[in-house]
Amino acid sequence: MATIAPSMKAVFAAEHDVPVPYMQRTRDYYLALGFAAYRWAHFVDAPFAPLRIPLSQARIGLITTAAPYQPEAGDQGPGAPYNAAAKFYQVYSIPTETEPDLRISHVGYDRLHTSAKDINSYLPLARLKDAVAAGRIGSLAPRVHGAPTNRSHRVTMETDLPELLRRSQEDGVDAVVLVPS
Repeated sequence: MATIAPSMKAVFAAEHDVPVPYMQRTRDYYLALGFAAYRWAHFVDAPFAPLRIPLSQARIGLITTAAPYQPEAGDQGPGAPYNAAAKFYQVYSIPTETEPDLRISHVGYDRLHTSAKDINSYLPLARLKDAVAAGRIGSLAPRVHGAPTNRSHRVTMETDLPELLRRSQEDGVDAVVLVPS
């Protein structure tokens, strides 16, 4: 049970300090563009399963929504404004041997209060390598896989996810770390 130290005083946040209602804002945005209200993908159950071996023996894969850098697509550096030209529409795979040049300018995130300066926030490849070196995980898959963010439930379910599963199985992973940007 948590307690408050006598020297600390609990202070309520200001009335206007509330979470951003981004789900409703997204629905309103799609409606304003003439589309049906956006429906967030959510399911009654998720097909997660416990690991069958200890994590220290498991091969871990990494799937991210970060995009490979495309020089011709404009500014994609840390803090760059939203850049739809940097989107990608097909699953990709890159080796885990070296740190790839991946960026997140193609996704919406709070650019006022954060930046994309720390690659570990959207591609924790170095941290996973540290975990292998420390014996916390058995090994790292030979490739990082990229999951497109094209906002089509149908394409994600029928095309992208089966391809990500196929590639992960090809890499012999026991589990994957999913890193949405």
